[in-house]
Amino acid sequence: MILAFDGSSVDGSAYTDVVDLADRSPGWLDDMVSAWSTYGLAVFAVLMAVAWWRARRVSATAAVIALAVPLVVVAGYGVDAALKLVAREARPCQSLHVATLEACPAPGDWSFPSNHAAIAAAAAVALWFVSRRLGAVAAVAACAMAVSRVWVGAHYPHDVAAGVVVGALVAVGPMAALRRHPDSPAGWITGTRLRPLLAAS
Repeated sequence: MILAFDGSSVDGSAYTDVVDLADRSPGWLDDMVSAWSTYGLAVFAVLMAVAWWRARRVSATAAVIALAVPLVVVAGYGVDAALKLVAREARPCQSLHVATLEACPAPGDWSFPSNHAAIAAAAAVALWFVSRRLGAVAAVAACAMAVSRVWVGAHYPHDVAAGVVVGALVAVGPMAALRRHPDSPAGWITGTRLRPLLAAS
């Protein structure tokens, strides 16, 4: 038997309210939210690609900052995944035994913090350092991702809130430091075969 923390005492009632609302909602709305919850992270990948494409037309240092975004997102995911192994919180669908839009994961697939929320938040914060406009779009998308993960029944509200905090905190430090000192990595990359990544031909 896998020993797991039961997070239902934190905000289980709020979770069931959202899941009940999803159950009473029109099918087309549930389908849209489920699709976003499942495939929405691809939007952040597109935003990162757009940010890099535009930055390389500005300057090598701007391109370096844009190239750092996916690395920061991977770091955010890594930290979040490590925290999952420490917290070992059972999924709400396992603890509360409710019917959800998303199939209930198997025991051992921990809930706290939310990986989706952490990835989305890390991308939004990191993109903000590249482009305020893209960062704002990503922030709205990150909020939608966090809400969707509760809507489909995959996470408690505190799971997604913690995921957002983790992703944001992991992203803000490295991106702020890199924006203050982008010249050194830009100079190193310029001297390698990766130079085309920094400037439009």
